[in-house]
Amino acid sequence: MSAVNDRSFGFHHADTVDRARAWIKTGLYTVLLATLDSKPVAFLSLHESYALYTEGVYGTIPEFYVRSLHRSQGIGSALLADAGQIGQKRGWKRLEVTTPPLPQFDRTLSFYQRNGFTISGGRKLKLNL
Repeated sequence: MSAVNDRSFGFHHADTVDRARAWIKTGLYTVLLATLDSKPVAFLSLHESYALYTEGVYGTIPEFYVRSLHRSQGIGSALLADAGQIGQKRGWKRLEVTTPPLPQFDRTLSFYQRNGFTISGGRKLKLNL
């Protein structure tokens, strides 16, 4: 939100923790956590999605964050590799991730491309219900 200077969504810590615990417990959500010296430095979350255009089941990466001090050290690439292995075991056809089409995210886009992702088109939009 700070990169685009817009409060795109509400964040309430306790509610987020409760949601994450419930989704992980039921298997709806997978979280990969990278730690150094027992401290979290990065995480990637996955969930299963369905679409006709993907020819079946695929994985979505809704959240992925590496602390700025730990970027460009291979941690993010390792998490993506682990996510790919999980997806293959689950029979997913692909992984999808969205990054805003803004100059502030050019480095992020390059990172995904270096890790084998290709542009599949579109922009991410939302409609609050």
